[in-house]
Amino acid sequence: MTRRRTSSPPAAAEPAAAPAPFAVLTPDFVLDAIESVGLRPDGRQLALNSYENRVYQVGMEDGPMSVVKFYRPGRWRDAAILEEHAFTAELAEREVPVAAPLVIGGDTLHHHGGLRFALFPRLAGRAPELSDPATLERLGRYIARIHAVGATRPFAARPTLDIAGFGEDSRDWLLAHDFIPPDVLPAWRSSADQALDGVRRAYERAGPVRHLRLHGDCHLGNVMWQAEDRGGFAGPQFVDFDDARMGPAVQDLWMLLSGERHEMSRQLADVLAGYEDFMEFSPRELHLVEALRTLRLLHYSAWLARRWNDPAFPAAFPWFNTQRYWQDRVLELREQIALMDEPPLWPA
Repeated sequence: MTRRRTSSPPAAAEPAAAPAPFAVLTPDFVLDAIESVGLRPDGRQLALNSYENRVYQVGMEDGPMSVVKFYRPGRWRDAAILEEHAFTAELAEREVPVAAPLVIGGDTLHHHGGLRFALFPRLAGRAPELSDPATLERLGRYIARIHAVGATRPFAARPTLDIAGFGEDSRDWLLAHDFIPPDVLPAWRSSADQALDGVRRAYERAGPVRHLRLHGDCHLGNVMWQAEDRGGFAGPQFVDFDDARMGPAVQDLWMLLSGERHEMSRQLADVLAGYEDFMEFSPRELHLVEALRTLRLLHYSAWLARRWNDPAFPAAFPWFNTQRYWQDRVLELREQIALMDEPPLWPA
């Protein structure tokens, strides 16, 4: 069966935010925020594709274009955002190609009009070509370099990817807030419970695994492939560490895999060939691939539901919360239940 790529939900599980959390975010507000830290925007703005936060490409009078990111109110504490910034700064210092926030006036996190924001360099590139074994190997090599830094110490303010936070909390929130139609509810509840049982069995088969600081959301939308620049660099650039957290290394690898099982096995072999140039990979973590995918699917539904009071979400996701949507989720969870009981994926 051909596998679908899972859309990118953010990874925190928190109470629903106040309605219209970005209502104040007008074009003038964006310019005023940038000017408040002493920079001079030239008025050019382009909204980038982001729903959890709000992100804009902005022109500057005295330098190249930058990216400004306004953080969703109530999602992360300042300490957690600053840990994300510190992690990317560590990576940049070790010449790992990431989008680290700009330090302005000694700070990376700024406040204006009740919102928090940060500025980043604008990085250009295209999506990596995952049908190319050399590209997969190179991606694996750079992800291993991220993990080598991530393994040096843990996060203190950011959570761990686990069954409770991603799976059980997501299920319970959806049930408590009556998002699932009554005639679909028994099938969805049963499928969600069985899926979480399957996730627990997968974790038991994997046994103890090492947790380290991760990108956390390493899908194609967060990897930009740069052609050779004037400095001779060509390869991936990793952006948007907003979902960085503690977790198993395989979390940053499985989203690079797609297609039939034999295709994913070949892709995994290429990724690990590069990864193990810098980091040892425990094959026991392969028991977690479908379990992590299942947790992500549950979390994605809960993320959409939690954000439904943000006007951007009904406009961008009109198919959510329809009868057909929840019927499809039941089928998806049943597929995952079967996949988690199959032997784990191994490199070809």
